[in-house]
Amino acid sequence: MKLVPFLDLGRLHQAIRDPLDQAYRRVIDSGWFVMGPELEAFEAEFASYCEATHCIGVGNGLEALHLLLRAYDIGPGDEVIVPSNTFIATWLAVSQCGATPVPVEPDLVTHNINPSAIEGVISSRTRAIIPVHLYGQPADMDPILEVANRYGLVVIEDAAQAQGARYKGRRVGSLGHAAATSFYPGKNLGALGDGGAVLTNDESIADKVRQLRNYGSKIKYQHDLSGYNSRLDELQAAFLRVKLAVLDEWNMRRREVADYYSSALADCGVIPPTIPDYAEPVWHLYVIRSTERDGLKKHLEDNGIATVIHYPIPPHRQNCYKSFDKYQLPIAELLAREVLSLPMSPLLGSEETEAVVQHVKSFFIA
Repeated sequence: MKLVPFLDLGRLHQAIRDPLDQAYRRVIDSGWFVMGPELEAFEAEFASYCEATHCIGVGNGLEALHLLLRAYDIGPGDEVIVPSNTFIATWLAVSQCGATPVPVEPDLVTHNINPSAIEGVISSRTRAIIPVHLYGQPADMDPILEVANRYGLVVIEDAAQAQGARYKGRRVGSLGHAAATSFYPGKNLGALGDGGAVLTNDESIADKVRQLRNYGSKIKYQHDLSGYNSRLDELQAAFLRVKLAVLDEWNMRRREVADYYSSALADCGVIPPTIPDYAEPVWHLYVIRSTERDGLKKHLEDNGIATVIHYPIPPHRQNCYKSFDKYQLPIAELLAREVLSLPMSPLLGSEETEAVVQHVKSFFIA
């Protein structure tokens, strides 16, 4: 049994069990399970929270990205700039539209896409940039938006790991032309199943995504677009409304855990995260680096501390992207060799975080 689990969702949900039970009963008693009042209410509440005009609930985060690209008519022959260091869904959404992902290396300090490297890969076929707010820390959006504006490109935020984070005081999800997010259970705002959403201030894009998520239909049995079945269901929307009400509180506790880790792990053999002045992260993940990552991971697991590698294989080295082997992306590959995510949860207690720190230190002292 783990002394410190990476993320204990059962324990997390026990803290809000009563309102979750009430939400479940409310949906069951209503008899309405798809595209109903719970979804409408959640969309309004989450849009307001993210300082966006429109929120459209969809099936998951990958579909949120894919539907946005479709809404912008991005497809075969087009190129979309993506981070080389990200979860593969960012790339897959581009590929599924028939477009080509064009990777850009991260800033080695923040692990997010390096804005200064974007202009060098823009071509006549480039249509969009997808910056990812990785680990819950916002990408540096102003220089990304500046280069996008000069070249007439769409900026779609991948905000799947950063619900509640701020960039220069503004919530992520409202910084670009549109944003996609995921409500996978382990996210800061996670459903009790799959889910996702699109955020935008553009009414025409919002309307098109609403149509695409529902078989391309605005009117029942009338289908004007070749659409999809990608709808956030009533039960998940109701659960998300409960969790949205405690999201800021839980994010604050994540910050406290991260602050403790960063202070206690300074000068002990690992590289802790760096927070730029523009960022207010929400610590979906707390990711350290070490040239001895694999040994450290085993040492921690031998002592009951669960860890995860985000991510062990960069997208361009995955089997499904064999044609990208020609790319030289040394920073993404370096991070894949060195990163390690420590336990992170709003319910981690002081004894648990102290155990994590002491076992990290003991590896380097031994």
